[in-house]
Amino acid sequence: MVRLEQVSLGRARLRLASLVMAMLAQFGCAETPDESPLSGGQLRLGSVLGETALAGFARADAPRRFEFPADHGPHPAFRSEWWYLTLVLADESGRDVGVQFTLFRQALSAADIPADNRWQSNQIYLAHFAVTDTATGVHQADERFARGHPSLVGVRAEPFRLWLEDWRLEEVGEVWRLQADAGEARVEIDLDMAVRIVLQGESGLSRKGPGQASYYYSMPGIPAAGRIWMDGEPRAVRGLGWLDREWSTSLLSDGQVGWDWFALQLDDGRRLMAFQLRRRDGARDPYDQGMLVGADGVARPLEASDFTLLPTRYWRDSDGTDWPVAWRIRLGQEVLDVVAVLDDQRMATSIRYWEGMVAVLDDEGRRLGQGYLELTGYDGAVDE
Repeated sequence: MVRLEQVSLGRARLRLASLVMAMLAQFGCAETPDESPLSGGQLRLGSVLGETALAGFARADAPRRFEFPADHGPHPAFRSEWWYLTLVLADESGRDVGVQFTLFRQALSAADIPADNRWQSNQIYLAHFAVTDTATGVHQADERFARGHPSLVGVRAEPFRLWLEDWRLEEVGEVWRLQADAGEARVEIDLDMAVRIVLQGESGLSRKGPGQASYYYSMPGIPAAGRIWMDGEPRAVRGLGWLDREWSTSLLSDGQVGWDWFALQLDDGRRLMAFQLRRRDGARDPYDQGMLVGADGVARPLEASDFTLLPTRYWRDSDGTDWPVAWRIRLGQEVLDVVAVLDDQRMATSIRYWEGMVAVLDDEGRRLGQGYLELTGYDGAVDE
């Protein structure tokens, strides 16, 4: 019985992957970047159906009261949602390792689904997992799809548990534990979640354009420790994690073709999130924003006028796409140079984007911290 069920679930996952890939191909082949719902990265990863089925979904249109642990769980009244975890780690020899784990939830419709058949679901899920190993110079990435069946995938708030097949992030005693594998890479990392929750934007309402917004909170500076296996060899690692949570129904506005997003953990105890929404006309988007958390825990929202993000070096991949892998961030009089630890940290998944670990340096090349950078909308191609 177990083997038959496993075969059935595996076939269901393959059918779902085929369906989602067909949808992605259908909606991801626009001639110009802003016409594709894939071109905005995370904001559009959960938007493969365009604007065709938004009626009936809740909207992020005003600040709300956040409640925990309930808000760690799902928000099915909204169309799209993700749980996004990055880790900057080092092994006992001081070699750096980066880990990304993300689960995306997408509702195909707002209609109520009868509860008597758990296979009849209007929810689809996509998970991404990647490891960047500076010791070998290798970035490995994997993905999985699942439909909304509890034997395949799900999220619950208390005790927290997120799973897609055997990939999972779950509350175990006093910590949350991440367990996932991507071929030759496997991780088991414990996270001490007793850190401050930062509400992004306007008390958790993050506006992306006129009538476009999400509910967004972050948990930076999460102490993390565990093991990573590369080619079967275990290595003890420790460092810091960053959890981002967002849910919404809105898409990017017309003319916004992608975004550049930074989550930086500085050695002096400060944490910086900043992103810019790239426009087709090249103008600065007034909805660019960020948050600077001081070493004392005090958070200061950043508006577009408070910072600039300037690419200083590009790396061209084998497809001819130029990715900005080095940046200069200006915060008032302060300058931070952000450089990819490996140039090729593309997510070679169904939806291709660049997501990887970066080093933060001063103008003389001395280390100030580490973090993660996401680049979307540079390559909107979809595998067929």
